[in-house]
Amino acid sequence: MATQFGDLLKHWREARKVSQLDLGLEANVSARHISFLETGRARPSRAMVLNLVSVLDLPRGSRNTMLHAAGFAPSYRSRDLDEAEMAPIAAALDWMLDRHLPYPAMVLDRHWTILRANATAGMMLAQIGLAAEANLVEALLDESRLPSVIENWDETARHFVHRLRARSAHLGGDARLDEMAARLAARLGEALPDTTAGAQAIIATRYRLGETTLSFFSTLSQFSTAEDIALADWQIEHLFPADEATREVLVALGEKGQ
Repeated sequence: MATQFGDLLKHWREARKVSQLDLGLEANVSARHISFLETGRARPSRAMVLNLVSVLDLPRGSRNTMLHAAGFAPSYRSRDLDEAEMAPIAAALDWMLDRHLPYPAMVLDRHWTILRANATAGMMLAQIGLAAEANLVEALLDESRLPSVIENWDETARHFVHRLRARSAHLGGDARLDEMAARLAARLGEALPDTTAGAQAIIATRYRLGETTLSFFSTLSQFSTAEDIALADWQIEHLFPADEATREVLVALGEKGQ
C-alpha cells in the first residue's frame, strides 16, 4: 500500500510529466527506487526528500508537506516583511519600485494580490478605486473596475487565463488560481477564440484614464534564491510604455511630481 509520501511523490512526478526513469536519472537514483518510494516499499531519508523536491522544483510550502509526510520536520517558514532579517528584502523591493519611476511597478503575491506599489502604480490604481491589498484578477472581473478602463479587456483577460493556469500547474494545483481562471474563461466564453496568438511581439494592455490612453507591457521578476515560503511566491511586475505617447505622459508626470 502506498504511503502518504509515496502518493505525494507520484502526484508531483505526474504533475511535472516525468517518468520514474527520468526522475531517477535527475535525482541520481534508480527508477526501481523511485517505484519503491511511491509504493511504500522503501522509506526516504531527509536528504532524499530534499533531493527529490529540488529536482521536481516544488514550491517551498509543498516541500514542507513532503517532509512532513515522510516524518521529518519542515525546512521552510514564512516570515513577515517587518522582521529584522527581512530588512534587506524590504529595502530591495523599495529600491526596485522607486527606481522604476516614472513607470508603474508593484509587488504581487501568488494570487495576484497587490502587496506594494510605487507612486505611479498607486495613482493609476486610485483612478479606478483600487489600493494596496486589492486583487488584480478580481478587479479584472469587476465591471466597475478594470473592464471599464481596459480597452482590450478580452485580449488581456485571455492572457491572464493562460497565466493563472500555468501558475497553478507549476504549484501542483491551486484552488484559488483555478477558480479565478475558470471565472475569467467563463466571462470570455467559447465564442472568443484567440485568433491573434503569435501575431504580436508582446501583449500590451491599453488603459483609458480620462481622455488619455496608456499602453503597457510588463515583465515579472522573482527572488531566485528565496527560501522563505511567501517570498518565493512573490513577483515584482514592472510596467513599461508600449508606445511613445505613453512614455511622454509618464515622463511628464514624473517631472511634475519632482
